[in-house]
Amino acid sequence: MRTSSPPSRRPRPRPSSPLRRRAPREPRSSARSGPQLSSSRRGTAAALGLLPFAVYVLLFLFVPTLIAVGTGFVDETGGFTLDTVAALGNPVILNAFANSFGLSALTAVVGAVVGAVACYGLLGAREGGPLRSVVDSLSGVLAQFGGVMLAFAFVATIGIQGLVTVTLRDTFGVDIFADGVWLYELPGLVLPYIYFQVPLMIITFLPALQALNPHWAEANATLGGTRTTYWFRIAFPVLAPSFLGSLLLLFANAFSSYATAAALTSQGSQIVPLQIRSALTSETLLGRENLAGALALGMILVMAVVMSGYSALQSRAERWHR
Repeated sequence: MRTSSPPSRRPRPRPSSPLRRRAPREPRSSARSGPQLSSSRRGTAAALGLLPFAVYVLLFLFVPTLIAVGTGFVDETGGFTLDTVAALGNPVILNAFANSFGLSALTAVVGAVVGAVACYGLLGAREGGPLRSVVDSLSGVLAQFGGVMLAFAFVATIGIQGLVTVTLRDTFGVDIFADGVWLYELPGLVLPYIYFQVPLMIITFLPALQALNPHWAEANATLGGTRTTYWFRIAFPVLAPSFLGSLLLLFANAFSSYATAAALTSQGSQIVPLQIRSALTSETLLGRENLAGALALGMILVMAVVMSGYSALQSRAERWHR
């Protein structure tokens, strides 16, 4: 019996692939001319978009600052003098700076602590939920609610004939002004300043709390750390630059506030902004009209130091968010 052997498998010939022709490349100059042109156009458009803001800063910030500072170095005839700047050593001026420092530091610390506690409480609220939305909206509004409106609100609430004052006096027999009407003096500025300092702290410090990496808490728990260990060895050192930066921002905000103090304080010029107003409008400081420029120079120097520290702390805080 004849057995047939299995047919041998022959390798199939591969189809000859046609020659692929490469598309001709464009010259480098023509290939790059398009993106370069578009980037240059984008740069021009960005510059034109920033032009109105630059003009605004130039006209309403840079030029007034130069004029205010420059007037502190000229006399009545327009000649250069240092006598006006030397007047910053006057005890009255030094007392005004001390009052401004004390008021700004006190309201900044209280506002920072209360605002930080409020931020910690908001961490439990759902982001985008009704509570967070209401608090964010109120903080944005109340942080800018100052000046005559805020002063009138406090006068109508806890003034001599305010609603709360009359209610406490007639119903509970408590007179909050038994030792003097402190609302219209330097201590009376503490409450209005805290009123807008706390919302500002919530706006500036809440993003830092939200940026804490949750993996750090998990790693702390994995290594046997407690909640106290996490906050004191991880969270607080990370949040310290952001907290101190917000504290300096609150100090600068209180130090430069004018409208609320001008509307609420009835007598005296106990802080530097009111001293500047007195130097510009008083009829008793004859021949010393340029004292306002010297006071503005002192305020600018203080603000420059504070904002430089704020910028350095913000740069350090951003290292943890990269």
